[in-house]
Amino acid sequence: MERVAQAGNDPNPAHESQGSPVTLAQLRGLVHERFPSEELARMVEENPTLAENEIRSICRGLFDADAVPGMARMGEARRDALVRELIDGIFGFGPLEPLLADDGITEIMVNGTDSVYYERGGTLHPSPRCFSNADEIRALIDRIIGPLGRRIDESSPMVNARLEDGSRVNAVIAPVSLIGPALTIRRFPARVITLSDMEDSGSIEKSMTRFLNWAVRARVNIAVSGGTGTGKTTLLNALSCEIPDTERVITIEDSAELRFLGHPHVVRMEARPMNAEGTGEITIRKLVINALRMRPDRIVVGECRGAEALDMLQAMNTGHDGSLTTLHANSPEDAILRLTTMVRYAADLPVDVIERQIASAIDIGVQLSRDAAGHRFVSQVVDYRFDEETKRACSSVLYERSYAETGGVWIECPRWIDRLEREGIATCEEVKRWKRSLS
Repeated sequence: MERVAQAGNDPNPAHESQGSPVTLAQLRGLVHERFPSEELARMVEENPTLAENEIRSICRGLFDADAVPGMARMGEARRDALVRELIDGIFGFGPLEPLLADDGITEIMVNGTDSVYYERGGTLHPSPRCFSNADEIRALIDRIIGPLGRRIDESSPMVNARLEDGSRVNAVIAPVSLIGPALTIRRFPARVITLSDMEDSGSIEKSMTRFLNWAVRARVNIAVSGGTGTGKTTLLNALSCEIPDTERVITIEDSAELRFLGHPHVVRMEARPMNAEGTGEITIRKLVINALRMRPDRIVVGECRGAEALDMLQAMNTGHDGSLTTLHANSPEDAILRLTTMVRYAADLPVDVIERQIASAIDIGVQLSRDAAGHRFVSQVVDYRFDEETKRACSSVLYERSYAETGGVWIECPRWIDRLEREGIATCEEVKRWKRSLS
């Protein structure tokens, strides 16, 4: 609250419209003269509704008394907007409040005090509202991470957190950030995105929807790969929703994002960073090892990015078929290299041994791409195998799609497609009809 009060000293906040008879900074300063920061902070903690009513009452008095020349002549709409902005800055997210209220915005980026950008439909747009100064951003960051028991300061200038609605938050301050506090909020749809929804949006084709549904039900191990912002987590969540209700699912994430459509048997686990004393860290690798003792039918790892890759591969190779994970990679071939490197973080094994495990553990790789217009789509599906001659893991392309606006091409069918009828997943006629649709 002290930072918010100090932020009110800037007479020309960047987000105020020109020619206003009174600025938000002036109104904030006048309110804090009548309602000291310490008392306001205490009331916000004890009774937020009472604190908000008190602020509104003070503002009405200021407007009626014409505390700043021109205040009394302001229109009702402008008064309400100023008071709303003031309350948003104290109780909410300040200039970010309208962006967070917009369900169409998927990411919000605060680049110091001078600019705020948001992503809509895969493209970036500048926001007309910015922060007054660095202290106001720091106050917002503290308000986000404080209830989570996290801290950020010069000795620990980076932090990751999660909002109540599941949005992922990353904050960086000086000396790491040279432009002042930088804040990134990645938001997720209010409802769960399914494979059908992805088909409707054009991210996957009808044949791919059926293929992925069969793959999950046939307990095929799947690795989803792609770059940042290509929709890996969204597809992983959609695949998870296809897991039958009769199976026990353990999810392991760095920041809990996966959601299920009423699945009755899901255990969700989230990694924990070190506390202020440098202890208490629980890594994804520890959670994967622990999950093996929890009688899982399926293990879903939000993202493999380190030594936990070894434990994930071993789980896939020891009876936990149908497991799912994601990883950053530019292609399915790069995914093999990335996994090999990550496994070597955990154990100094020969490369051919690691790649044999990769080819044995992961049945198919699904590559996601994003074009210049922001459209996300499945660009490739591969079948992983181990070449005994070269002693290397290799991939054969099953499906390829070059552009979001064009259709994909099926090159061959997966090895496991013919066992669908035997396992009661699809009838012989359904499989034949699907194969005919590929040509």
